[in-house]
Amino acid sequence: MILRMVLMVSLGFSSLFADVIGIADKVIIKKSTRMLYLSSNGDIFNKYHVTLGSIPEGDKKVEGDMKTPEGAYRLDYRQDSDDYYKSLHISYPNEADKAEAKALGQNAGGMIMIHGTPPAWSLSPYGDWMNVLLDWTQGCIAMANDDIDEVWEQTTDGTVVVIVP
Repeated sequence: MILRMVLMVSLGFSSLFADVIGIADKVIIKKSTRMLYLSSNGDIFNKYHVTLGSIPEGDKKVEGDMKTPEGAYRLDYRQDSDDYYKSLHISYPNEADKAEAKALGQNAGGMIMIHGTPPAWSLSPYGDWMNVLLDWTQGCIAMANDDIDEVWEQTTDGTVVVIVP
């Protein structure tokens, strides 16, 4: 371990920092398995159950279609939320998303987040794990509040987000 840390220090402080506390350089969301993966340098180091928009099949095309987008984005800001505990904003729509929606004569929408669950769900016998039982969002990626706490701590603004079918 000491040799590994010495090698990491020689490669740069940021590599050591990322390795020690597990900072992701990529968030991968696999819609078909309802899983979110955190990876660093190509290695997955954490995984979480998620739920999606209430119409989970297919790529988001327009605002209000209740689908979760597919493609490459970034985490561009984070916020505490009275409605959904904490949320990480995904940079949807990208230019391709906007062009596709425009071609359909529609707006692509926005405000796609990775977020926790409503406070009232903690009163349920299932707690905020009720989240994994059904797809319920308007296109966001939802997860248990304990899990969003971990993802919040293990990502930074600018982290790449890849959402795949």
